[in-house]
Amino acid sequence: MLYLCATPIGNLEDMTFRAIRILREVDLIAAEDTRRTRKLLTHFDIHTPMIRFDENCKSDVGEKILRRLQAGESVAVVSDAGLPAISDPGADLVRFAVNAGITVCPVPGANAALSALICSGLDTTKFLFAGFAPKTNKNRRDFLQRLATVDATIIFYEAPHRLKNFLTELLEVFGDRRAVLARELTKIHEEFLRGRLSELLETLGEVLGEFVIVVEGQPLSKAVAPEETVSEVVEKFLAAGMDKKSAMREAAKRFNVSRREIYNTLLKEETQ
Repeated sequence: MLYLCATPIGNLEDMTFRAIRILREVDLIAAEDTRRTRKLLTHFDIHTPMIRFDENCKSDVGEKILRRLQAGESVAVVSDAGLPAISDPGADLVRFAVNAGITVCPVPGANAALSALICSGLDTTKFLFAGFAPKTNKNRRDFLQRLATVDATIIFYEAPHRLKNFLTELLEVFGDRRAVLARELTKIHEEFLRGRLSELLETLGEVLGEFVIVVEGQPLSKAVAPEETVSEVVEKFLAAGMDKKSAMREAAKRFNVSRREIYNTLLKEETQ
């Protein structure tokens, strides 16, 4: 059995009784950062053997863990904090196990994205977890442009040293939407900063701690009205920060036609 054990994202009291029991009973614990996990295990008096499983060693170690699972042993996967396999190398171990026919069992608990969402005050009926944006400028801009017309609340993770630049790009691509910055969730200095993206940029001081960014979605009914022309629709996507190619692609989806047809229609409308 491969167990996916949630660990606290800050407050140690969020560790579940079940997770403590599972971590004591399994044959091995696979941890992203063994030094960090050792502190957690020491706090709860858990002495199970542990192995490092991170991005740098996941292939070789993954094979070792898989062999132990196939031999009948049980292994628990833990992330540095929260649910394993969410923006975490544990996802690869899950794939290894599933492909090998090993049973995978969740042991639920704390999660930063959902904790931020439910306290955000934004729509929770439909949401998208987007995780970390790409690090390179072009890939990150393309990534955000694809999300610009999503009609659901969007949740991001971002490193503290990139937060201000990321908020600036969100404002450029998404427009001045409502957003929430959730800082240091479940910790002593837990804080929720709410406002428009422009307001958050103006008021955000020194960036300290871990942040989750929650941004309201763009209802498609507001982004493009049925009576609008192709050029009007494309112009709205351009105004949202998309390049012309991306704007035409989104317009093609809206009208359920090819991008070539959108291009030809734009040429006709421009000459009329």
